[in-house]
Amino acid sequence: MGPTRTVETEIFIAAPPDAVWAVLTDGARYGAWNPFIRALSGPVEPGARLTIAVHPAGGRAMTFRPRVLVADPARELRWLGRLVFPGLFDGEHSFRLMPEREGTRLIHAETFRGLLVGLVDTNRFRADFTAMNEALKARAERGTSVAKTAPAGR
Repeated sequence: MGPTRTVETEIFIAAPPDAVWAVLTDGARYGAWNPFIRALSGPVEPGARLTIAVHPAGGRAMTFRPRVLVADPARELRWLGRLVFPGLFDGEHSFRLMPEREGTRLIHAETFRGLLVGLVDTNRFRADFTAMNEALKARAERGTSVAKTAPAGR
C-alpha cells in the first residue's frame, strides 16, 4: 500500500475543551479565522461527508470531501480524505482535545498513506497545521474571555 507518514503538532489553549470544540466544529465561520482550512461544511458526525477547502501555504488551494470517522464532542474529530481512489494518497486528519490545567491540549495531526506518499513532502503541512492551531487558540481564548466578562443575564 506504500509508505506511511505522520505530521503531528500540538498547542496549549487556555479555554476548556467544549469551547475549543465549538470553534473547531463551527465550519460556517472558518473563513473568518482559519488560515489553512478556509471552509468546512456538512454535518460533523460519524459517517457524514464534509466539504473542505484547504489553502496550504505555498501550495494550490483544493477542495475535497472526506468522511467523518470520529466526532466525539470536546474530545476528538477525525476524518479520512482520499485522492481519487483508496490507497493512492489517503489522509487521516485528526484533532484530539485533552483537558489540561486550566485549558486544553490540542493534538492536530494527519497520517498519510498510499502509493504517492513517497512523492510528496508531507512535512510541509506542519507550518499550515501550526498556523491553524495558533488561530484556533486565539479564537477559542477570545471567546472564553468574552464569556467571562459578559454581563450576567446574557
